[in-house]
Amino acid sequence: MTYISGEDRPEGGYEKPGGCPFCLAPGRPEAESLVVARGELVFAVLNLYPYNPGHLMVCPYRHVADYTDLTEAETVEVAAFTRTAMRVIRATGNPHGFNLGMNQGAVAGAGIAAHLHQHIVPRWGGDANFMQVVGWTKVLPQLLYETRDLLMKAWPSAAG
Repeated sequence: MTYISGEDRPEGGYEKPGGCPFCLAPGRPEAESLVVARGELVFAVLNLYPYNPGHLMVCPYRHVADYTDLTEAETVEVAAFTRTAMRVIRATGNPHGFNLGMNQGAVAGAGIAAHLHQHIVPRWGGDANFMQVVGWTKVLPQLLYETRDLLMKAWPSAAG
């Protein structure tokens, strides 16, 4: 509900790095950070409002909005981190598939359009698409910091 209500949205919005959660995340104290892995140009961070457990985002450190504005090196590292994230999530959560994507612009669904981020969403058959009350199906949430610790331990020291 915090996300829906916009309670945690900075007063000036996300347009400037000072109010951008993706710019602020790498500098947060380890105990408060949802950063899973850090590269030279990009980092992997858990989504504060995940669609599923293990929902990661790969973000450049640089405050840039559009995929076409990434440098060649940033583009390569985003791809490498995405690939590594999928391997780590497979090793720790055994998903049946993934949704990968970037929403470019608010009209395309980007909640924070000012800072590019690649979503890596693990998917399991029947995960959240349909909850069968009669079948006693329940969602099994995992605390973000528990997910972060699990993924951090499995992340290789050299991303790739």
